[in-house]
Amino acid sequence: MILIIGLGNPGPRYQNNRHNVGHLFVDYSVKELTGLRVYGLRIMKTDCYMNESGKFVKKLTSHYSLTTSHLIIIHDDLDIPLGKFHIQFASGPLLHNGLESIEQHLKTKDFWRIRIGVDNRLPDKKIPGETYAMQNFLPEEKKLLETEIFPKIFEQFKLHLKNEFKVVV
Repeated sequence: MILIIGLGNPGPRYQNNRHNVGHLFVDYSVKELTGLRVYGLRIMKTDCYMNESGKFVKKLTSHYSLTTSHLIIIHDDLDIPLGKFHIQFASGPLLHNGLESIEQHLKTKDFWRIRIGVDNRLPDKKIPGETYAMQNFLPEEKKLLETEIFPKIFEQFKLHLKNEFKVVV
């Protein structure tokens, strides 16, 4: 089994925050997978605050007796510009409280990540990353995510599942 978890904060207040792009991508993916036969795949969103993600992930990996190599975490990344993404194993941004929590609770960095770029700050108008990540996407950014970025990520994600894990999608 493959466990896919989108990171974010719970509740309507955070729903459209850049920090919740993992939740947004899970919502998109569930819509795209509706009606398809998918074997060996569980996809869900965290139900806790980002800084507590490790407890949530640890509980699920223990419940399913899952090795971390079969875990995929979807999250925002300020090291990557908006419109770009990376699917990587054991590699992530320098500072991300959700990932740090997961790594501490799992006692490893050895899991897959879908790193979705959210940085659209102008170089001459930089604001602190934590402040920026907690702001909502602008309407044009949200549209870009839903119509261009998420479809690209989803296609690469499906290929990754087929090639890496032999999951039929």
